[in-house]
Amino acid sequence: MQTTDILVSGAGIAGPALARQLRAQGHTVTVVERAAAPRGGGQAVDLRGAARTVVARMGLADRVREVLLDQKGIAWVDGRGRTTARMPVDAFGGEGIVSEFEILRGDLAAVLREACTGVEFVHGDTVTALDEDADGVTVTFENAPPRRFGLVVGADGVHSAVRSLAFGDAGLRPLGCHTAWFTAPAAPDLDGWYLMHNAPGGLVASLRPGRLPDETKAALSFRSGPGDAVRRDPAAWAEVFAARFAGVGWKAAWLVEAMRAAPDLAVEDMAQVGLPRWSRGRVVLLGDAGYCPSPLTGLGTSLALVGAHVLAGELAAAEDHRTAFDRYETVVRPYVDRAQQLPPGGVDGFAPRGRAAIALGAFTMRAATRWPVRPLLERQFAKSDGIELPDYAAPAPVS
Repeated sequence: MQTTDILVSGAGIAGPALARQLRAQGHTVTVVERAAAPRGGGQAVDLRGAARTVVARMGLADRVREVLLDQKGIAWVDGRGRTTARMPVDAFGGEGIVSEFEILRGDLAAVLREACTGVEFVHGDTVTALDEDADGVTVTFENAPPRRFGLVVGADGVHSAVRSLAFGDAGLRPLGCHTAWFTAPAAPDLDGWYLMHNAPGGLVASLRPGRLPDETKAALSFRSGPGDAVRRDPAAWAEVFAARFAGVGWKAAWLVEAMRAAPDLAVEDMAQVGLPRWSRGRVVLLGDAGYCPSPLTGLGTSLALVGAHVLAGELAAAEDHRTAFDRYETVVRPYVDRAQQLPPGGVDGFAPRGRAAIALGAFTMRAATRWPVRPLLERQFAKSDGIELPDYAAPAPVS
């Protein structure tokens, strides 16, 4: 395909991963991001299976290893902090719930962005309109003047502005759970473990080591209904979560106060995205914007990196964008379909409502490495490697 101007909306994982490869192919690439500045840190994400292959093909494996998290595994605790079950990081060959390759989302995004030599990044803006004709797309922005592009890629997350403009309200499938993600002060009693506490009513509190010694990464989740979908500012959300977790044991009260003081509080409704097609004309979706599997699967980062690798490869191989978009879907969709299958129990397994279900979940995790539970979990974890990546010719590094 002839080189062209390409707009990528979203500077998380998928956007920079694609932008780096498109720029290396000779395209002029602009990445627009709603956030006012690059967001560092963030919560931990997994680099599993095929995603690690993509990182290696991009020549970034050594750089990624420098910023990996050091964690012993995941453990479940009761209201008094007593361990009820645990899964060490080396379970399932290092591909368990906590994998051997865990990295903070912001750290991975920074590594990818560092590799984006020659890519223009525009922060504090977003796409508000798309006007396509035979030769390109006129893009209207919230703040900047309109610009023309040959192609537009929506890599702007589960609530994608590009998806909304190109496909309307289709695709979003809420799973009935809200999560607050934030950074908390250091918690010395973690001892390297990712600790999780389930409380009756579908409440989940968790805390895990960060990369820096003076911080930990925290989350609070509750089961939600239609009335909880209102968009609120962080301060208002903090009070919603505080009310939900009032009287909950373990470290819930401490976590609520840490949430109120956190500078990086982000709240998301857990959801999946499913569409019959990921492209329309000169617009194509990538990563969570087109096929979010939900955090329950642990495969969102894998899909983002694999999707970016294949989309870039097919654009390089095809004579026109239509053929490339079709091939991208043909190669990646079976991988997405498997990755979107939720682990046993789905949301009920992650946030059980009753005490009996919580006890059953702990029993199941204690038996995770034994039959009959092990084969079920092995099938879930094996999905990360469930694609044969095409061997696209690697573009030369950008000078």
